[in-house]
Amino acid sequence: MTYQDCLAAASENLEAARQLIEAEIRSYPVPVAGCDAQFNHLVGMRGSVSEALTALERPRFVPTPRTLEPPVDAS
Repeated sequence: MTYQDCLAAASENLEAARQLIEAEIRSYPVPVAGCDAQFNHLVGMRGSVSEALTALERPRFVPTPRTLEPPVDAS
C-alpha cells in the first residue's frame, strides 16, 4: 500500500462521513431550536469534514531556499 492509496481511502471515508452527516441533518426533526446541541454538533462536524476534504485536495506550499514565499495568485 502506498501513501497515495491511504490518502485516497481517507478522502473516500471523509466523503462517506459527509454524506451520512448530510442525511442525518436532512432527516432531523423540525423545528430546530438555536440551542439544539445535537443538531449544532452535526453542523459543526459537517464543517470539520468539509475542511478536512479541502485540506487533502489543496496543494501545500513548502518553502525552499529559492522560493521562500508562496507565489502570488494572479486572479
